[in-house]
Amino acid sequence: MKIAQGEDSPTPYNYKCGFCFHTAKTSFVLPLEEAKRGLAMLKEAGMEKINFSGGEPFLQDRGEFVGKLVQFCKQELELPSVSIVSNGSLIRKLWFEKYGEYLDILAISCDSFDEDVNVLIGRRQGKKNHVENLHKLRQWCREYAVAFKINSVINRFNVEEDMNEQIKALNPVRWKVFQCLLIEGENSGEDALREAEKFVISDEDFDRFLDRHKDVSCLVPESNQKMRDSYLILDEYMRFLNCRNGRKEPSKSILDVGVEAAIKFSGFDEKMFLKRGGKYVWSKADMKLDW
Repeated sequence: MKIAQGEDSPTPYNYKCGFCFHTAKTSFVLPLEEAKRGLAMLKEAGMEKINFSGGEPFLQDRGEFVGKLVQFCKQELELPSVSIVSNGSLIRKLWFEKYGEYLDILAISCDSFDEDVNVLIGRRQGKKNHVENLHKLRQWCREYAVAFKINSVINRFNVEEDMNEQIKALNPVRWKVFQCLLIEGENSGEDALREAEKFVISDEDFDRFLDRHKDVSCLVPESNQKMRDSYLILDEYMRFLNCRNGRKEPSKSILDVGVEAAIKFSGFDEKMFLKRGGKYVWSKADMKLDW
């Protein structure tokens, strides 16, 4: 069994993005050694790629927690690809100095190059300028040989924006462009912590945005259909999250029942994973980048 694995970091957010579909409903953090045990189990089951997302992965212990997991995955488990998705607000140069060599890809979430739009969306903390920080992180990735990626969620507030010039200038290895997605209990419904309905766009709107950026060679689009069941996601308890019914339904923890038993309840669609381009050159050693 080959697993392209995305583990949701057990941390809360420091941003309040209105469309967020994995909100922090608990403050639970798995002990480091238990997290390592679970990761080793996944490697034994065939995992080739791990992606730490959130919450915001750099909140816990000022990035030391995720840094130690990144190092463990690359150095001890020898995974081909180790990546992080972050809003970038808490990343320091010292982290790159300590852990950068173990990280293949750093993906920074950026939905707009207009700071007023970022404020509307909720992608801002205090007086920090999200776009300025994005450029700083891009430079650090060059300095420490980490492949740089951008994730953008296309929604009602940025769907008319032209990002061609800015994306080409930043030159990421991949620009993942997501259509704003509703997940019951996360950003939609009575028990949700976010109300994302006002952010939703139609398939036609999403297609127009993609057409406007068709000349950006690194663009990788993900519609709602491609996104929903094409990821293997673990929560902070190391439970697979099944999104097939429009909400996140957890399996039992792999720490209790093992990977083989838990993954049966993941709802993972391998065909859609391959269709959306989930398998790509994901190890920086194979990218032959000009740092």
